[in-house]
Amino acid sequence: MKLEGIDLSDANLTGARLYGASLRDAMLMRANLFGADLRNADLRFARLDRADLRGACLRGANLTAASLIGADLREGQIAFKDEKQGLRLMKHERRPGELDYAILSGADLSGARLNGTAAVATDFSDANLTGTVMSQAKLRKANLNGAMMNGTDLSGADVTGATLRGAVMVDAATAGCNLSEADTADILSTPVSVFIDDEPLDAVLGHHEEWVRTGGAKGSRQSLNSVDFRLVLDMRRRLLSTLDAAESVFFGLDMSGVEMQGANLVNADLRRCNLKGADLRGARLQGAKLNHANLEGANLGPLDLGGGRLVRTDMTGAILNHANLVNADLTRSRMIGVIADNVRDKGANYTLTER
Repeated sequence: MKLEGIDLSDANLTGARLYGASLRDAMLMRANLFGADLRNADLRFARLDRADLRGACLRGANLTAASLIGADLREGQIAFKDEKQGLRLMKHERRPGELDYAILSGADLSGARLNGTAAVATDFSDANLTGTVMSQAKLRKANLNGAMMNGTDLSGADVTGATLRGAVMVDAATAGCNLSEADTADILSTPVSVFIDDEPLDAVLGHHEEWVRTGGAKGSRQSLNSVDFRLVLDMRRRLLSTLDAAESVFFGLDMSGVEMQGANLVNADLRRCNLKGADLRGARLQGAKLNHANLEGANLGPLDLGGGRLVRTDMTGAILNHANLVNADLTRSRMIGVIADNVRDKGANYTLTER
């Protein structure tokens, strides 16, 4: 059944049989899908905000980059017809929402309710689970790598064999959830204030900006490798050319218009950063994580050092899954081995890009 792009917002689809249906880009906001059969359905990029999916079966469904903000996937009470002694009877059965083996990579489930939901071996990688209620959920062998889980309620959830590598967990509720049964390597928790030589990080960046602004006459060039920048108050339009910040964490920061020409950002964490209009010419971004980053209109072309000498932006091995590259300039950039699933790049300039 092909229903790509269909608008079924507010529709009553209670108990609908949509097994294997193609619903890519479908609009299903506030739709009533109580007890619906959506097994193996294609729901990539679909909008299911505030949809009622209680008791629905989404086993094996593909919801890559779908929006399920505030959706309800809790247990539902399903009614069945039965024949007994010639009489038609109704029996009720409580059925949890089922997401086993479903793909929700890059999906937005912020504020969704998955209390008690079965999500065995489900792919939640890079998903937005901010404020999502997953208490008592069955998350055995689930992939939660890189998921944003700020304020997520995991109380009583079963995460045996699950992977949460690189997930962001600030103020998450984990009572009764045995995280020792899961792979939690490189999780980002609550950031702490950073001081360099007894100076706050923001002031240290100010010294670097003065060095850039005066061409080295004042201030000093900074080396801030492996530093967590998440508590810096304002990173917008800052002058950070040639900054050394390899393996540093910038997760979720608004860095729109920042000038980081020639900066060392090797293996840096720039996930979900707003880099709209940023100047990254000649930057070293090998192995950098740019999942969900907004690079709209960013300049990733070569840095002209004069005398015909150009330094190319190097993004070898970078991760750009779900990134926004609309109208970005990637002229002559090196993009060998880049992982870039579900990237938006309308109007991007790839002239002489090496990949």
